[in-house]
Amino acid sequence: MRRTFSPLVAVLIAAPFAVLAGCGSDGGKKQETTAAVCRKVAAPEAKSNLDVRKPVGRLSPTVDWRAIVTTNCGTFTITLDAAASPRTTASFARLARAGFYDDLTFHRIAPGFVIQGGDPLGNGLGGPGYAIAEAPPRTTRYTKGVVAMAKTATDPDGTSGSQFFIVTGDDAQLPPQYALLGRVTSGLDVVDRIDQRPLRDTDPQGSAPVDPILIERVAIRQG
Repeated sequence: MRRTFSPLVAVLIAAPFAVLAGCGSDGGKKQETTAAVCRKVAAPEAKSNLDVRKPVGRLSPTVDWRAIVTTNCGTFTITLDAAASPRTTASFARLARAGFYDDLTFHRIAPGFVIQGGDPLGNGLGGPGYAIAEAPPRTTRYTKGVVAMAKTATDPDGTSGSQFFIVTGDDAQLPPQYALLGRVTSGLDVVDRIDQRPLRDTDPQGSAPVDPILIERVAIRQG
Protein backbone atom coordinates (compact mmCIF):
# COMPACT_ATOMS: atom_id res chain seq x y z
CA MET A 1 0.00 0.00 0.00
CA ARG A 2 1.29 3.43 -0.89
CA ARG A 3 2.16 5.76 1.94
CA THR A 4 2.48 9.52 1.78
CA PHE A 5 5.49 11.00 3.52
CA SER A 6 6.74 14.37 4.63
CA PRO A 7 9.96 13.73 6.55
CA LEU A 8 11.20 16.50 8.76
CA VAL A 9 14.23 18.71 8.37
CA ALA A 10 16.05 21.43 10.22
CA VAL A 11 13.84 24.47 9.79
CA LEU A 12 10.18 25.38 9.63
CA ILE A 13 9.09 22.29 11.53
CA ALA A 14 5.76 22.09 13.31
CA ALA A 15 5.89 18.60 14.84
CA PRO A 16 8.58 16.07 15.76
CA PHE A 17 7.35 13.44 13.29
CA ALA A 18 6.04 13.85 9.77
CA VAL A 19 2.66 12.60 8.62
CA LEU A 20 2.53 9.11 7.23
CA ALA A 21 -0.76 7.74 6.01
CA GLY A 22 -1.36 4.07 5.42
CA CYS A 23 -1.18 0.68 6.99
CA GLY A 24 1.30 -0.46 9.61
CA SER A 25 4.15 -2.90 9.24
CA ASP A 26 4.52 -6.57 9.96
CA GLY A 27 8.05 -5.96 11.23
CA GLY A 28 7.41 -7.39 14.70
CA LYS A 29 8.75 -10.86 13.98
CA LYS A 30 11.85 -9.43 12.36
CA GLN A 31 12.43 -7.28 15.42
CA GLU A 32 12.41 -10.38 17.62
CA THR A 33 15.08 -12.14 15.55
CA THR A 34 17.45 -9.18 15.21
CA ALA A 35 16.97 -7.32 18.49
CA ALA A 36 20.21 -8.59 20.04
CA VAL A 37 22.47 -7.73 17.10
CA CYS A 38 23.09 -4.03 17.85
CA ARG A 39 25.60 -3.06 20.51
CA LYS A 40 24.01 -1.36 23.52
CA VAL A 41 24.94 2.30 23.90
CA ALA A 42 23.89 5.10 26.18
CA ALA A 43 21.48 7.65 24.79
CA PRO A 44 23.48 10.70 23.67
CA GLU A 45 22.65 14.13 24.99
CA ALA A 46 20.87 16.40 22.55
CA LYS A 47 23.18 18.89 20.93
CA SER A 48 22.18 22.51 20.58
CA ASN A 49 20.49 23.45 17.34
CA LEU A 50 23.87 23.90 15.70
CA ASP A 51 24.52 26.92 13.53
CA VAL A 52 26.87 25.92 10.74
CA ARG A 53 27.97 28.22 7.93
CA LYS A 54 25.99 27.53 4.78
CA PRO A 55 28.18 25.78 2.19
CA VAL A 56 28.48 27.27 -1.27
CA GLY A 57 30.52 24.60 -3.05
CA ARG A 58 29.64 21.57 -5.14
CA LEU A 59 31.09 18.09 -5.28
CA SER A 60 32.76 17.18 -8.54
CA PRO A 61 30.65 14.66 -10.48
CA THR A 62 33.84 13.17 -11.97
CA VAL A 63 34.93 11.84 -8.57
CA ASP A 64 33.46 8.81 -6.81
CA TRP A 65 32.33 10.02 -3.38
CA ARG A 66 31.39 7.68 -0.55
CA ALA A 67 30.12 8.25 2.98
CA ILE A 68 31.11 5.52 5.43
CA VAL A 69 28.50 5.54 8.20
CA THR A 70 29.53 3.77 11.41
CA THR A 71 26.74 2.93 13.86
CA ASN A 72 26.33 0.73 16.92
CA CYS A 73 24.46 -1.67 14.62
CA GLY A 74 27.29 -1.90 12.07
CA THR A 75 28.73 0.06 9.16
CA PHE A 76 27.23 0.88 5.79
CA THR A 77 28.37 2.89 2.78
CA ILE A 78 26.43 5.55 0.90
CA THR A 79 27.66 6.28 -2.62
CA LEU A 80 26.89 9.97 -3.06
CA ASP A 81 25.19 11.10 -6.27
CA ALA A 82 27.21 14.23 -7.01
CA ALA A 83 26.03 14.25 -10.62
CA ALA A 84 22.35 14.62 -9.73
CA SER A 85 22.86 16.63 -6.52
CA PRO A 86 26.20 18.48 -6.41
CA ARG A 87 25.08 21.02 -3.77
CA THR A 88 23.17 18.56 -1.58
CA THR A 89 26.06 16.12 -1.49
CA ALA A 90 28.56 18.94 -0.86
CA SER A 91 26.52 20.09 2.14
CA PHE A 92 26.30 16.56 3.55
CA ALA A 93 30.04 15.99 3.04
CA ARG A 94 30.95 19.28 4.70
CA LEU A 95 28.79 18.50 7.73
CA ALA A 96 30.29 15.02 7.97
CA ARG A 97 33.86 16.33 7.78
CA ALA A 98 33.08 18.85 10.51
CA GLY A 99 31.93 16.03 12.80
CA PHE A 100 28.32 17.26 12.75
CA TYR A 101 26.86 13.76 12.49
CA ASP A 102 29.07 12.23 15.20
CA ASP A 103 26.97 10.93 18.12
CA LEU A 104 23.63 11.73 16.50
CA THR A 105 20.94 9.07 16.21
CA PHE A 106 18.42 7.48 13.93
CA HIS A 107 15.55 9.04 15.81
CA ARG A 108 12.73 7.71 13.69
CA ILE A 109 11.98 4.31 12.20
CA ALA A 110 8.97 3.43 10.09
CA PRO A 111 9.54 -0.31 9.52
CA GLY A 112 9.51 -1.40 5.90
CA PHE A 113 9.43 2.23 4.78
CA VAL A 114 12.28 4.49 5.98
CA ILE A 115 14.77 5.14 8.75
CA GLN A 116 15.58 8.78 9.50
CA GLY A 117 18.51 10.44 11.26
CA GLY A 118 20.87 13.39 11.27
CA ASP A 119 19.08 15.61 13.79
CA PRO A 120 21.28 17.17 16.52
CA LEU A 121 18.28 17.50 18.83
CA GLY A 122 17.27 13.88 18.35
CA ASN A 123 13.56 14.62 18.08
CA GLY A 124 13.04 15.63 14.46
CA LEU A 125 13.25 19.36 15.15
CA GLY A 126 16.94 20.11 14.69
CA GLY A 127 19.35 20.94 11.91
CA PRO A 128 22.45 22.88 10.90
CA GLY A 129 20.85 26.33 10.97
CA TYR A 130 20.58 26.63 7.20
CA ALA A 131 18.68 25.09 4.32
CA ILE A 132 19.57 24.62 0.69
CA ALA A 133 17.30 23.70 -2.20
CA GLU A 134 18.20 21.37 -5.05
CA ALA A 135 15.19 19.71 -6.63
CA PRO A 136 15.83 16.07 -7.60
CA PRO A 137 15.45 14.82 -11.16
CA ARG A 138 11.78 14.33 -12.01
CA THR A 139 12.55 10.69 -12.77
CA THR A 140 13.77 10.02 -9.21
CA ARG A 141 12.32 6.93 -7.54
CA TYR A 142 12.79 6.22 -3.87
CA THR A 143 13.48 2.51 -3.95
CA LYS A 144 15.23 0.36 -1.38
CA GLY A 145 18.60 1.75 -0.38
CA VAL A 146 18.03 5.23 -1.80
CA VAL A 147 19.12 8.00 0.56
CA ALA A 148 17.42 11.38 0.39
CA MET A 149 17.15 14.51 2.49
CA ALA A 150 14.15 15.20 4.71
CA LYS A 151 11.97 18.28 4.42
CA THR A 152 8.65 19.55 5.70
CA ALA A 153 5.50 19.30 3.62
CA THR A 154 5.50 23.07 3.04
CA ASP A 155 9.15 23.39 1.98
CA PRO A 156 9.96 23.73 -1.72
CA ASP A 157 11.03 20.59 -3.53
CA GLY A 158 14.61 19.59 -2.76
CA THR A 159 14.91 21.62 0.45
CA SER A 160 17.34 20.08 2.92
CA GLY A 161 19.33 20.70 6.09
CA SER A 162 21.00 17.81 7.87
CA GLN A 163 18.26 15.22 8.34
CA PHE A 164 18.24 12.33 5.88
CA PHE A 165 16.27 9.16 5.36
CA ILE A 166 17.05 5.76 3.87
CA VAL A 167 14.33 3.81 2.09
CA THR A 168 13.94 0.33 3.58
CA GLY A 169 10.95 -0.87 1.54
CA ASP A 170 11.07 -2.02 -2.06
CA ASP A 171 9.55 1.25 -3.27
CA ALA A 172 8.43 4.10 -1.03
CA GLN A 173 6.28 5.48 -3.89
CA LEU A 174 7.13 9.04 -2.91
CA PRO A 175 6.85 11.95 -5.34
CA PRO A 176 10.19 13.36 -6.57
CA GLN A 177 10.31 16.13 -3.97
CA TYR A 178 13.16 15.04 -1.69
CA ALA A 179 16.73 16.01 -2.50
CA LEU A 180 18.67 12.96 -3.61
CA LEU A 181 21.80 12.15 -1.61
CA GLY A 182 22.75 8.77 -3.04
CA ARG A 183 22.29 5.08 -2.41
CA VAL A 184 23.48 2.50 0.10
CA THR A 185 25.91 0.35 -1.88
CA SER A 186 27.39 -1.69 0.96
CA GLY A 187 26.01 -2.79 4.30
CA LEU A 188 22.34 -2.82 3.37
CA ASP A 189 21.94 -5.61 5.92
CA VAL A 190 22.91 -3.07 8.59
CA VAL A 191 20.20 -0.70 7.36
CA ASP A 192 17.71 -3.59 7.54
CA ARG A 193 18.91 -4.33 11.07
CA ILE A 194 18.17 -0.76 12.11
CA ASP A 195 14.80 -0.89 10.36
CA GLN A 196 13.85 -3.95 12.40
CA ARG A 197 14.71 -2.62 15.86
CA PRO A 198 12.00 -2.65 18.55
CA LEU A 199 10.15 0.66 18.71
CA ARG A 200 8.70 2.70 21.55
CA ASP A 201 5.22 2.61 20.02
CA THR A 202 3.31 1.38 16.97
CA ASP A 203 2.50 4.76 15.47
CA PRO A 204 2.28 4.25 11.68
CA GLN A 205 4.03 7.61 11.27
CA GLY A 206 7.15 6.04 12.70
CA SER A 207 8.66 5.94 16.15
CA ALA A 208 11.91 6.24 18.04
CA PRO A 209 13.61 2.91 18.75
CA VAL A 210 13.53 1.51 22.28
CA ASP A 211 17.32 1.48 22.41
CA PRO A 212 19.39 4.26 20.81
CA ILE A 213 20.70 3.77 17.28
CA LEU A 214 23.86 5.85 17.34
CA ILE A 215 25.65 7.35 14.35
CA GLU A 216 29.16 7.16 15.70
CA ARG A 217 30.90 8.70 12.70
CA VAL A 218 30.40 9.60 9.05
CA ALA A 219 33.64 9.57 7.04
CA ILE A 220 33.83 10.93 3.49
CA ARG A 221 36.07 9.05 1.06
CA GLN A 222 37.03 9.64 -2.56
CA GLY A 223 37.58 6.95 -5.15
